[in-house]
Amino acid sequence: MSKKRTKRIIQFVLLTGTVISLFFVPWILVKAWILPLPDTVQEQLEEAVDEGFAGIIVYVDQAGRPPAFFAAGWHCRENKIPADPHALFKIASISKLYTAVAVTKLVQDGRLSLDKTLADYLPELIGRIENADRITLRMLVQHRSGIPNYTDAPDYWASPKGSYAEKLNLILGLPADFAPGEGYAYCNTNYLLLSKIMDQVLDHPHFEFIQERILDRLQLKHTFRSVGDVDMKDVMSGYHVGYPLDLKTDDIGMVASAEDVGLFLRALNDGSLFDAGEQEIYSSIYEYEHKGWVPGYQSIAKYHKDIDAVVVQFTSTTDPKMYNWNLADIMYGRAMKIIRKGRR
Repeated sequence: MSKKRTKRIIQFVLLTGTVISLFFVPWILVKAWILPLPDTVQEQLEEAVDEGFAGIIVYVDQAGRPPAFFAAGWHCRENKIPADPHALFKIASISKLYTAVAVTKLVQDGRLSLDKTLADYLPELIGRIENADRITLRMLVQHRSGIPNYTDAPDYWASPKGSYAEKLNLILGLPADFAPGEGYAYCNTNYLLLSKIMDQVLDHPHFEFIQERILDRLQLKHTFRSVGDVDMKDVMSGYHVGYPLDLKTDDIGMVASAEDVGLFLRALNDGSLFDAGEQEIYSSIYEYEHKGWVPGYQSIAKYHKDIDAVVVQFTSTTDPKMYNWNLADIMYGRAMKIIRKGRR
């Protein structure tokens, strides 16, 4: 077969694959990709609402410019209250950044060791979690433990568990997903166990440590342990496609304003959050940006070195097929294009 004919066949196969893949991509995502880019971030947020988000917030902290706050849609759809850029929001797995910083500080203080095992700190789990004597704290922080993820239990989000024991019981006795340190799988059980270990070492709830060593240090007044600690009217409503009720009263993790998350992320990335020796430890164990998802709430928090900017996005609608997870990424990327052009 000639090289020319081979090249044509390859091009045909690639084109066919592209057409087929586009056929299976939801139209809502294709539409979001191909729409002309608006002139401003605010217009982009309004476009996001048109695509199905009940509400959206974006916070921008770019060096040399004052912080910018944007919001579109509803803070509370039922009461027709417009979205508030300063509202509290469930930040979901973004909280793992705060946990990893707390672990770092306790390691530097000599109260935790990244090389000690789960069995060293929670010996009651020997024989109940496979490889408990081989899984180190470092592996827990880095999602390299192989422990099954409790939120992967069937229909977990239809009725989330409240207590440590209820969550842990969902995975006790299950086989490991892989041998410790020999794979990677994002796993909420890892951070459940880290929180328990910190509670035990500190002899009080670890959020008090986060409050003292992180939030108070940065003077963050709008970050809280849970919705149970705040006035509910300050929390943005959250909705899940196919479920009729507002989800904001469900107590699932930390809540914060976009500005507080942005200030935390700025301090995390520029190192001002750390004392001597801590940033080296942190850099060896975890990342400097994160996303979050719980029913009704999605969040993205990233630092962009090329323009020295922290950009946080909150979107208040989720869906069973996770289309909105991808749509939120697209909306964030489009907002970033506008910001990089120097427009807001």
